Amino acid sequence: MNRSKLGGRLLFNMILFGFMGQVAWNVENMFFNTFLFNSVYADAPQNAVNGTVSVVSAINIMVAASAATAVVTTFIMGALSDRLRRRKLFIAVGYMIWGVTVGVFGVITKDNTAALFHQSDPVRILAATVTIVIVMDCVMTFMGSTANDSAFNAWVTDVTTVGNRGTAESILAIMPIGAMVIVMALAGMISSIGYSMFFLGLGALVFLCGVIGLFSLKDSLDGERRTGGNYFAELAYGFRPSVVRENARLYLTLVSAAVFNIAVQVFFPYIFIYLQHGLGFELNDLLASLTPLKIGIALIAVIIVVAAIIGIGKLVDKYGKKNFILVSVALFTAGLFAAFFADTLSKFLISIVPTLIGYGMLMIMFNAAIRDFTPEGKVGLFQGVRMIFIVLLPMVIGPTIGNFTIRHFETVPYTNDYGIVTECPGASMFLAAAIVSLLILAPVLVLRKKGIDKTEATK
Repeated sequence: MNRSKLGGRLLFNMILFGFMGQVAWNVENMFFNTFLFNSVYADAPQNAVNGTVSVVSAINIMVAASAATAVVTTFIMGALSDRLRRRKLFIAVGYMIWGVTVGVFGVITKDNTAALFHQSDPVRILAATVTIVIVMDCVMTFMGSTANDSAFNAWVTDVTTVGNRGTAESILAIMPIGAMVIVMALAGMISSIGYSMFFLGLGALVFLCGVIGLFSLKDSLDGERRTGGNYFAELAYGFRPSVVRENARLYLTLVSAAVFNIAVQVFFPYIFIYLQHGLGFELNDLLASLTPLKIGIALIAVIIVVAAIIGIGKLVDKYGKKNFILVSVALFTAGLFAAFFADTLSKFLISIVPTLIGYGMLMIMFNAAIRDFTPEGKVGLFQGVRMIFIVLLPMVIGPTIGNFTIRHFETVPYTNDYGIVTECPGASMFLAAAIVSLLILAPVLVLRKKGIDKTEATK
């Protein structure tokens, strides 16, 4: 395999599985929350909304449970894919089953829950439905982490090199943006087709991606399956003190990325609820107002953003991460502070631009550095360690900070179409995220001194 450049087949699979993986994760991160808020809780009894099954608390629990599932899964399946030497099987079949689990959400309703458990008490039906959503989210996460977080991420590390990972990560960084645009466009049809068809349709797309992978993917590992050694001991490999000392720059990068992702998760689980019910953003109204001129301008803007992100990746490959890391943190933090003070949708959209730029740059550099510093031959073993810092800690700590901030400093009362007064997140979550983001500087400054670029000598 020629690993000196990103070939056509490699790029096709990287884009296909990177994009569809992000579509599936966007559905979870963006619309399971709004599904709870707008559908499951829509006509909930007032005493349930304000009680132990409040929507903000339910979202917090769901995000944390999903994160824990993702980490445990990645440890187990990442090590297993190393031993079996079969990334392709885990990716292709994993995506197929992942699509099925996304589609299952299309049949989760309170009516179905009431029929399944023979219940008539609205509070118990609500609690049971919320529980089903959380459990199924964990099942979906298990398949997504098997296919994407462990196998696909390990595959990308296998097929890229130090010289092209900035470019590769810039391409992968575009995937969440593209996926978000597509999912939001499809979500504009929710009011007409309902959540059931929305989830079933997206699940079918993810399933189809796995089918294509059966023919397009080529395994990145050669050789027979590994049978020696203790499989369960391998799961703890990344926690050995000697391993941490030998890979100090990897763990400093992971700590930096963890703080960055904690800041993101302070506001991200609640942002679309805030946009809709706090700032009055309605996707249907936006889609209805589109004209050929506006669509053309939007396409030009997308092309510019894509070109800029790929350009950043190439600059990182050429000049190194050290020259861009601090300005990226500054942009990300400044945008969050600005978002806190933005009291209208137009001001918010302007203020969030530096956050998006900083976010993209940090994501490219941290992900590339993690791949650079991951020991060769043990890529699968370290996927679980990576998930602790990238997913578990951020998705447990971040939403908890956001939940605390929302409920104690700025909960905006919102009365839905059924006359139920519920909680709507406020802008204070952006201030909390900005404060957290400043903490990125501590590990980043140490990492810059030791050498954030692999070609630099450790000091």
